[in-house]
Amino acid sequence: MSGELDGGPFDSLTEAELRERFEETDYVADDRTVTTVDLALRLGRPLLVEGPPGSGKTELGKTLAEGFDTELIRLQCYEGLTAENALYEWNYTKQLLAVQADEGTVAGGAATNGDAGAAGGRDREAGAAGAGSVFGEEYLLERPLLRALRNSEGRPPVLLIDEIDRADEEFEAFLLELLSDFQVSIPEYGTVSASTPPIVILTSNRTRGLSDALKRRCLYLHVEPPSFETEYEIVRRKVPELDAAVAAEVCSVVERLREESFLKRPGVAETLDWARAVAALRHDDADEPLAPDVIERTIGCLLKEAEDVSRVDAELLERLHDAASAAAERVE
Repeated sequence: MSGELDGGPFDSLTEAELRERFEETDYVADDRTVTTVDLALRLGRPLLVEGPPGSGKTELGKTLAEGFDTELIRLQCYEGLTAENALYEWNYTKQLLAVQADEGTVAGGAATNGDAGAAGGRDREAGAAGAGSVFGEEYLLERPLLRALRNSEGRPPVLLIDEIDRADEEFEAFLLELLSDFQVSIPEYGTVSASTPPIVILTSNRTRGLSDALKRRCLYLHVEPPSFETEYEIVRRKVPELDAAVAAEVCSVVERLREESFLKRPGVAETLDWARAVAALRHDDADEPLAPDVIERTIGCLLKEAEDVSRVDAELLERLHDAASAAAERVE
């Protein structure tokens, strides 16, 4: 598919077309994921994706941007993130120089701007900032949220708000206007509305609970570590240089590891890291089965907590090797 969007949102998009775009980008999605994403696109609703780290949440946003051949605008959340960090900043140096040169004034901000987004993105009426106001367009520095709302490419960008659970509750509350109306208010400037609403994907690792107000504005998708069959398909697509039989062993070992009560169980991201590591270590023995010593030496690709690594003893290594040995029967 060409990736061109026909006019306005995704009214004519079908699940089959969406699945095809996932296929083109090698993103393995189950029926529930395809249906939920399809509904979010067609209804123009933000999508909240929750699940354990490494389960492919961020990759979903990247995949949609690639599949629809549009811009990915990513906001990585963290504790202490403020609206100014995520939305806009004023070019204070340029403002100060303008005031000192008597070329600008601090008056005439929001009062003269009115609805800054009504004209549609970047194209604004001449003089909208007020005569000589230093709170006008030329002094405004875009950050990810404002950039997503003022996109002028004609096709909606993907706004990926990553790990929203890491941000403070105050920032979460700030997002409510954007998520419900695709607009934000800048005190000195006015209201900026999106002429073409972005595709909004929020991800959460569930390190804290999110507010009902935020959840109410989104469709919801919960992802878990995939089944053996799904993960095997993911590894085969993402690490094609790895022998198929060895890929099955890798997935079987990871599946067995997830049964242990580790502090942090390996996700799909760790599986892919390990698959690439195993492939990198193999040369002439590319199709040789996984040996216990190889599993032990590369366990740092899968387990990222010292306490978890210390639990990998000879007995567990033997069980992992047994799981690897039985993998061939599962893909025949």
